[in-house]
Amino acid sequence: MTRPARRTALLCALTAATTLLPAAPVQAAGPRSPLRFTACPDSVPRPAAPERVECGRLTVPLDWRQPRGPRIEVAVSRVRASGTPAERRGILLVNPGGPGGSGLPYAVTKRAKLPESVRRAYDVIGFDPRGTGRSTPVSCGPMGGLFDSPGGDPVPVGPAAERTYLRSLRAMADDCAAHAGRLLPYLSTEQTASDMDAIRAALGEPRTSFLGVSYGTYLGAAYTARFPHRVGRMVLDSVVGPWDWYDFDVRQSRALLRQRDTFFAWAAGHFGLGETPAEVRASYLRVRRGLAARPVAGFGTAEFDRAVYRALGRTERWAGLAGGLRGYLADGGVDALRPAAAFDGPESRTYEAANRVVKCADGPGPSPREIVADIRRTRRADPQPVLTGMEASTCAYWHHRPGHRTPLGSPAAPPVLLVASAHDPVTPVEGARAMQRLLPGSALVTLDDDYSHGVFASRGNACVDGTAAAYLVDGTVPAANVRCPGPGLPAPK
Repeated sequence: MTRPARRTALLCALTAATTLLPAAPVQAAGPRSPLRFTACPDSVPRPAAPERVECGRLTVPLDWRQPRGPRIEVAVSRVRASGTPAERRGILLVNPGGPGGSGLPYAVTKRAKLPESVRRAYDVIGFDPRGTGRSTPVSCGPMGGLFDSPGGDPVPVGPAAERTYLRSLRAMADDCAAHAGRLLPYLSTEQTASDMDAIRAALGEPRTSFLGVSYGTYLGAAYTARFPHRVGRMVLDSVVGPWDWYDFDVRQSRALLRQRDTFFAWAAGHFGLGETPAEVRASYLRVRRGLAARPVAGFGTAEFDRAVYRALGRTERWAGLAGGLRGYLADGGVDALRPAAAFDGPESRTYEAANRVVKCADGPGPSPREIVADIRRTRRADPQPVLTGMEASTCAYWHHRPGHRTPLGSPAAPPVLLVASAHDPVTPVEGARAMQRLLPGSALVTLDDDYSHGVFASRGNACVDGTAAAYLVDGTVPAANVRCPGPGLPAPK
């Protein structure tokens, strides 16, 4: 629901008592860039005239600890600042999340949503992190049957199903080793953070400003740990907590249970699924049981859970999910549930492979015993959970064992601005609070009464966007954490 504008103004006014970060240099410094920009591939959208996007490739070491060893290429995109030289604040690298997400188009798509003052101040720099997109994309082949259609039930029930589940995780790890074995140690977040600094140096900039969303926040925190004195201004939106990836995945799976209960209550009485949350849940389970017994054109329980996982993360997708459930119950069709992009397409295959390879390179994995215990514990909370996001489980069988956890945060870095949605199920808000403790002097902006993943320049909230823009452009750091009034749940229709 909409909150009074007066309250928004009052909450935003709380940021008035602030500190100021030093202004970033107006002019780029350093030697001529080794990055040569030319036309972008067709996969990168074109911004509205008169602005234009350009792309280049940067050669970096496969292993930054062996800078004279084998090298790989990182694809980079740029849309220049639209303001005057006096308004320029440097470069703003952007990352959309993942791990596994392509960032080359993000310089255009995210920039289009940024406040005008930010677009005028920064050259927005996108890049495909190593292992993704056009930056040495990684393949894990069949990934233990992940792309089978229909896939196996992703929620094992009983010892026999649990053993089958663990065998599929081992097969996935074996496939990744067979197809990407030499790359496994080097597609880590730490190595990507060094690639970011190489982009900074190639562009002749003394500092890196950064906007990271979801996994991008973890990448940004890794950059602050490795290069604290080269951090300019950094916005970390929808923050991944500073835990091992497997522990994060477990926390996310529990948050999804809360979010799905909220969805059941929201849909009750409006979509023909039941008049109460319990009745909506019963309709949901009827759909899933039906697909388990008889998949429809390759759409079974694994495909259903992936659709639910995606929909629960953004409330604007809830009506589509409710309509898809209703459609199946009416005529047995799944067209409204099936995503537009094929799960086994090239981009998806790269994403899913890079996701596991990065997570397993970033730190230790769980034990098989721990995986089974956590699934049983989650099923005691709800017998039919959504385990789609438990990607780091395969790290239990990974062929490369990283020697240490990814360092995150640094007291030597300048203050960072963290942004979170109060009820985000994908990156629960407790992750932002935990990350803030690793970034002294930083401030947290929370969008209250909001249930979606991705906030700054995404939810259209003037309080959030204004606070983040003032930080990026003027260096204004809120003196205390900020609470912004959120939109509430959308009207069911």
